[in-house]
Amino acid sequence: MPGMTGVELSRKILSVREDIPIILCTGYSETVSADTAKRAGVREFVMKPVTKKELGQAINRMLGKTK
Repeated sequence: MPGMTGVELSRKILSVREDIPIILCTGYSETVSADTAKRAGVREFVMKPVTKKELGQAINRMLGKTK
């Protein structure tokens, strides 16, 4: 995504359709945190490297299957 952060992309997507669930996966960043992502409407935030188990847990939380 040259020229755009994941948070910026999330905001653009949600401005078109606010009910789209977004899981943001990112590496180390000084500008993006779980709190920043949540304020932008991101439902789940995971740090890379992410395992299949962690991604599955994030998906389940987003779908309301676990807490």
